[in-house]
Amino acid sequence: MPPAPSPASRPARRHRSDTDSSRRVAPDVAEPGRAPPKRDAGAGKAHVTNLAKSLGNALRRYRRTSIWASGVLSALFVILAAFSPLSPVDRLNAMVFDGYQALKPRPLAGSPITVIDIDDASIGELGQWPWPRTVLARIIGNMTEMGAAAIGLDMLLAEPDRTSPVLALQELRRQGFQIVEPDQGAVLDNDAYLADVFALSPVVAGLALAETTRTPPPDPKAGFGFGGTSPVDYLPGYLGSVRNLPALDAAAPGIGLINFPPARDGVVRQIPLVARFDTRLYPALSMELLRMAQGASTYVIRSTGAHGEQDTGLPGMIAIKNGHYEVPTGPDATMWVYFSGQPVANIVPAASLASESVDPALEDVIAGHIVLIGTSAIGLRDLVSTPLASGVPGVLVHAEIIDQILGGSFLSRPDWAVGAEVALAIVLTLLVLAFLPSLPALANALVATAAIAIAVVTGWLAFAWYNLLLSPILPAQSSLLAYGIASGVRLLVSESERRYIRSAFSHYLAPSMVEKLMDNPQSLVLGGENKELTLLFADIRGFTTLSEKLGANELTEFLNNYLTPMTDVLMERGATIDKYMGDGIMAFWNAPLDVPDHRRKACESVLAMQAALVRFNSEHGTDIGVGVGLNSGICCVGNLGSRQRFDYSAIGDPVNVAARIEGMTKQYGLSNLISGSTAEGMDDFALLEVDRVKLVGRAEPTPVFTLLGHRDVKESATFQALKARHDRFLAHYRALDFDATEAALDAFDADSPPELAKLYKIMRGRLAVLRADPPPPGWDGTFTAREK
Repeated sequence: MPPAPSPASRPARRHRSDTDSSRRVAPDVAEPGRAPPKRDAGAGKAHVTNLAKSLGNALRRYRRTSIWASGVLSALFVILAAFSPLSPVDRLNAMVFDGYQALKPRPLAGSPITVIDIDDASIGELGQWPWPRTVLARIIGNMTEMGAAAIGLDMLLAEPDRTSPVLALQELRRQGFQIVEPDQGAVLDNDAYLADVFALSPVVAGLALAETTRTPPPDPKAGFGFGGTSPVDYLPGYLGSVRNLPALDAAAPGIGLINFPPARDGVVRQIPLVARFDTRLYPALSMELLRMAQGASTYVIRSTGAHGEQDTGLPGMIAIKNGHYEVPTGPDATMWVYFSGQPVANIVPAASLASESVDPALEDVIAGHIVLIGTSAIGLRDLVSTPLASGVPGVLVHAEIIDQILGGSFLSRPDWAVGAEVALAIVLTLLVLAFLPSLPALANALVATAAIAIAVVTGWLAFAWYNLLLSPILPAQSSLLAYGIASGVRLLVSESERRYIRSAFSHYLAPSMVEKLMDNPQSLVLGGENKELTLLFADIRGFTTLSEKLGANELTEFLNNYLTPMTDVLMERGATIDKYMGDGIMAFWNAPLDVPDHRRKACESVLAMQAALVRFNSEHGTDIGVGVGLNSGICCVGNLGSRQRFDYSAIGDPVNVAARIEGMTKQYGLSNLISGSTAEGMDDFALLEVDRVKLVGRAEPTPVFTLLGHRDVKESATFQALKARHDRFLAHYRALDFDATEAALDAFDADSPPELAKLYKIMRGRLAVLRADPPPPGWDGTFTAREK
């Protein structure tokens, strides 16, 4: 909105009379002596209102559009970036899932699991690792005699035993020694001896598939059946393996994978239950131990496309059945490990089983148990990090997996989880953006906090109630970034609004009012709105004569000197300066900001303007008079004009009435006239009813009053006496009691206040006209104005 020109920028009129056609009071007010322009007032008002609304709504549309566009684009960026390989979302998700487990660890299933620990104490007793294979064979043999259900080796025996006697004999022979071998029964080949023990025991040998070697693995010991798509078609394959000595692998009844690839941050969260080399499938050590303990021979894999399963077009594993246990998996055959954070197995030092005589009490933790042989020795470096702890022996992770499967407590991140997180991100982002344009900053911060809380609570409840892994990271990131970016845009738009408001209203609103608008731009209805206003028109009396005596520069300086204090008076009392019309002022109250007591403010302004005029005349040596008219009513107020230029203004019949009332001040010789709609309820002011006037162009009469002072004047005995006499005078006049009316006027001639002297003189002239030409019967005292 262009700012209203200052008084100095308005062209001054040097010649004016009451019939000067250049004087513009209101758009549809005709000049005296001319008929009002013929136009459809209702259609015109509707056209201007629609135009104003279209212009005024532009700022709000821009505000909403800017906020929504920035928020949606930022959320879209977060969502798309989450699928980038460089995105930290996956790592953050993993940290969240770790937190879930820390808050709600898996309850122990109480499974019969025992870990034979090659600990530092055992190494100290039996010597450095690796021990002779005969020691390992003795440990396995003792557990087999005790009735172990299955024995798993979390280790690889890839090199021959350097302590084996057969190697020493071979070296001696190579050097030319004659060697006499002992009688049959002596153990010469430790590896062959261990292989014989493997063959007689429920042993699962370890195997590691790898990408860095081309050594083929041994044949798997168990068979695989499947329903749906073959796992060979969709599981990623390895190029080679790190395996045990062939004799050991051949003798072991089972072979299981001991390596579980950690995540990028080194934390073990998922393990593959099945892996592929070429066309062969290999189970994890934990799965193979469970198979051995149950005496099963085959795994059954259920894939997409199996009977009863939906074929999504993306082949993947759904579950794997191991004897009596079915384990749900991800499409790549991985299982989320749900850690308990508690001891899941009995721990037995390896040295306690390495002697010929073993403590019989150990049978309680060996017989019928799944036994794992591994190490917790720091020097052997088989330590991993889990969501609950770091430096955990790898063998205990295998124990956790077995206990989890036996307890049937599984974590699931279904294939729809990412879609659900994206959907929640969209919903929460829209929730934040829906409130952001209209709520204050603190409330919006609370809404954003609530959105993040919803994401967090949703993820937590999905885990706590259903063991589902749903992450709040993407929804929280999306809603938070949308809030941050959109809030920044809102701040920029708000600052733009403040500059707009300051530019648009600083010339015709008081600074305090402008500050209120800038603090709360929503209080400004930019466009046309129907609103009750109190309108003021003010004009200098005798300006034409004065302007003829002054040059252009002097006249401009005079007008600026006059309009400045008048404008100050109005703005100090909450008025909006609509426009300057040469020496005239149009102002109104109750828009753009609400002014609940706008009638009172307007009346106070009239009296203050009269006081300011006295000071002006005294300071500048002038003797000008000012006529002020007030009226109140429903007007269309807002940005009115063309698409190229518009002003914040008011139109409507009350505007025209206010302008005509101001013009009537000349006919009554008064400094101010206010309509009955403005005078209503103004009990704190000294008001006198002047007349009932049928204004030009109006069918209904308008009561007009003159304002003489504040409450102190009203409560004075002088005013009370004057009002009583004045009211009797009007009663006589309207009753056509000519003699009583004339007597009242005679009395006023003697002691009436100076500001009313001209009024009573005019009324005496009107009385003479009525005596000569009495009005028709039923006359109610209404005066019909012939001029504006």
